[in-house]
Amino acid sequence: MKGLVFAEFNEMVINTFDDDMLDDIIDDCASQLESGGAYTSVGTYEASELVALVLALSERTSIPVQELVYTFGKYLAVVFSTKFTSFFEQCDDLFSFLRSIDNHIHVEVRKLYPDADLPDFTYHQLSDNCITLHYSSNRHFSSLAHGLIVGVAEYFKQKIEVKREDHSTDDLLEKAIFIITKC
Repeated sequence: MKGLVFAEFNEMVINTFDDDMLDDIIDDCASQLESGGAYTSVGTYEASELVALVLALSERTSIPVQELVYTFGKYLAVVFSTKFTSFFEQCDDLFSFLRSIDNHIHVEVRKLYPDADLPDFTYHQLSDNCITLHYSSNRHFSSLAHGLIVGVAEYFKQKIEVKREDHSTDDLLEKAIFIITKC
């Protein structure tokens, strides 16, 4: 997993809580962090380190893990819209953005980071007001994807309803379908 994600998670913890909370969760799971909890935005780290940090944050705050991951997804949407403005400016709305993920955004990400392990997304446009987004990943971050979807909708100032269905069949691959309807 790219270090940018870890660096932004750390920033979210500092901005939402404080520096001490970040230090505390890194200390809580130090034995699980091969990196020692120091991340550069260009580095690559095991996704298990992010899971350990989220679990430690959940333990300290009593906020459920999936809620934290969802919230981080919304936070990342804001970060991405600032750092990767062109991806957003090339789209007219949430649906055009979602349609561009696998055939444009992820293509560009792979050019920059050939070793990036990205989730797979496919979509089906059901109507002008409804799209399904199919998520598949070995990292089990559908809550992160959910938060990103909602955050991108907020960027485009669109009101949406999102229903998430779990279609996972084993522990190795998480599959989810997001049914996204414009309100």
